[in-house]
Amino acid sequence: MRNILMGICLIACFTACKNNTEYKAYLHNQQLFCNTVHELNTVVMGNNFPPMVAARNYTYAAIAAYEVIVAGYPDKYQSLAGQVHGLETLPQPEAGKPIDYELAALFSYVKVGESVTFPEGSMQQYLDSVLKIARSKGLPDDIEKASKQFADTISAVIIKWSKKDNYAETRGAEKYTVNEKDPSRWVPTPPGYFQAAEPHWKEIRTMVIDSANLFPAPKPFTFDIKNKNSDYYKQVIAVKNAGDSLTAEQKHIADFWDDNPFKINVSGHVMFGTKKFSPSGHWMSVIGIAAKQANYDYAATVYAFAKTSIALFDAFIQCWNAKYTYNTIRPESVINKYFDANWRPYLQTPAFPEYTCGHCTISASAAEALTSVFGDNIPYTDSTELEFGIKNRSYKSFRDASNENILGRFYGGIHYYPSNIAGHELGTKVGDYIVQKLKMKK
Repeated sequence: MRNILMGICLIACFTACKNNTEYKAYLHNQQLFCNTVHELNTVVMGNNFPPMVAARNYTYAAIAAYEVIVAGYPDKYQSLAGQVHGLETLPQPEAGKPIDYELAALFSYVKVGESVTFPEGSMQQYLDSVLKIARSKGLPDDIEKASKQFADTISAVIIKWSKKDNYAETRGAEKYTVNEKDPSRWVPTPPGYFQAAEPHWKEIRTMVIDSANLFPAPKPFTFDIKNKNSDYYKQVIAVKNAGDSLTAEQKHIADFWDDNPFKINVSGHVMFGTKKFSPSGHWMSVIGIAAKQANYDYAATVYAFAKTSIALFDAFIQCWNAKYTYNTIRPESVINKYFDANWRPYLQTPAFPEYTCGHCTISASAAEALTSVFGDNIPYTDSTELEFGIKNRSYKSFRDASNENILGRFYGGIHYYPSNIAGHELGTKVGDYIVQKLKMKK
């Protein structure tokens, strides 16, 4: 009888250990966190958020997940409290609680990600599916409960902090006034003729840079379209000539870096929209690709997302300060008025001023953050756009990718080449500043 009881106990112990291993293998896999980011990316895309608003979602969500990881691995990671503006203290886990920090990080990412901008519950179905699988693999009730409770305490602090970044106040701020008397100033572009997006984004609280004015953009070329020898005239012609003679490779580069979250398509009298990841969403995907290639564990992957998201967040603020300081007109508008009323760029012109290039700015900033995390000269293949029917592209490094983006915006016909260079240089400065200032790994 004693032997039978011992056998039952051994079987029960073996089963429990097996289940313990199974649920941890599932929940602690960095690919699960990357999948969760992709899910948030998809929800953001579905809500038609412009790229800087999307970046705000990703950043607060990533910071929430990161602070959970800090609590679970205090010997490896350092809190952002006191390092990013306005975030002072974070709650600590209660002693003796059976918290699974990877699961808690996922809970926090989902809760904050869906709460920052769009209705709570937007990712509930996805979360339920994750928990169903984890439970089937032996996730104990007490661990799930304790993990969620701790995640909720972290999330509450991050959400409260997010509400003080001036986002809500800028929702009701004065709209952009179009000055049609000044030929150098931005005007709405076809086919949507949308209002200028987020003219007050420079007023959003920064994460690390002191202010939106930390790295002021140099003045753009003086508007001088009547003088054929002026720098401005030459740049307008350069955009038009490039757009009129694009090769298949140049079109692929432009398409790959388009990242238009809501493109208006016109077919006869019918207009309809198609969606893709925004520029910030594109870089979320790159982070996941890099983490998988580097075989990073779950905690290191969360760290990579948090650091790069912060670089994107501040780069958008810096860039939008330049955009609505100079309010420069888009190439499409100039070409239509002075050269060819029917000319259209290869890509659809975004609804905000031309200078400096936003995608170039945030891409350069992201590249600096990613380089600091994974190293320089790390080759990778970017498959982000494959789900939108655009074939992959391969790069020698993150900086190589951001350099190609300079060409992509020019080939697309939506930016002057010097604007792309200026944006890239400023984004590099923002990214480098953040890399130097933040102390995240011990």
